[in-house]
Amino acid sequence: MVITDAQVASWVSDFFWPFFRIGAFFMIVPIFGAQVVPARIRLGLAFAMTVALYPVLPPMPVIEVTGLQSLVIIAMQLLIGLTLGFVVLTILQVFVLAGQTISMQMGLGFASMVDPANGVSVAVLSQWYQVLVTLVFLSINGHLIVLEVLAESFFLMPVSDSAFSQSVFMSVAQFGAWLFEASLMLALPAIAALLLVNLTFGVMTRAAPQLNVFALGFPVTMLAGLVIVWASYWVALPMVQQLLDVHLDFMFQILQQP
Repeated sequence: MVITDAQVASWVSDFFWPFFRIGAFFMIVPIFGAQVVPARIRLGLAFAMTVALYPVLPPMPVIEVTGLQSLVIIAMQLLIGLTLGFVVLTILQVFVLAGQTISMQMGLGFASMVDPANGVSVAVLSQWYQVLVTLVFLSINGHLIVLEVLAESFFLMPVSDSAFSQSVFMSVAQFGAWLFEASLMLALPAIAALLLVNLTFGVMTRAAPQLNVFALGFPVTMLAGLVIVWASYWVALPMVQQLLDVHLDFMFQILQQP
């Protein structure tokens, strides 16, 4: 049996190019890309995903792996995978930023804890929101949906030495700005309610100057904020579904742009 260099290059390229796109996606996407998941596990999941998708993927370009063009293709696949993973990551970051805003308004901004998923200190309320949204995301099979979009990306944007255009990067930057807009919309009801509580204490201070507002206002504001957060838990499911639809539409949009 004679094995030529062209055959070896064909076998390697069938797994080599998709693996880099899928691996980059798994390195940043929520749940799979959390810091609590070791890098070896993420690489193993990426390899298993590549093997599972191999039979249904379109034909891959047969290029010498050690050539300069292969390095360009690797860079393009890494860029595509990281971009798609970043879009999915913003689903959770919307609620994390909303929790930060509400915490500052209700006086819990000083209470922080280490986020095991990202390895940074965040407000306790943001951690609660992140756990809630992660559970809701898994319950609606959001992780399977984003993996399906990743597999569809190989048909919408086949493996080649070309990647996103400049307009796509502008769209991603504008979508990052939408992250702050969406988080503010989520936190606005709680902020408005807490503002009314603070205004009430302001009126009480003018009516009764001898009232110690600092001793009474802080626990009442915190209690009101916790009640508002508890009430907002009931809308977590429709909000996550709505945000997931928005993110999926955007992912398909950037994959279909020339």
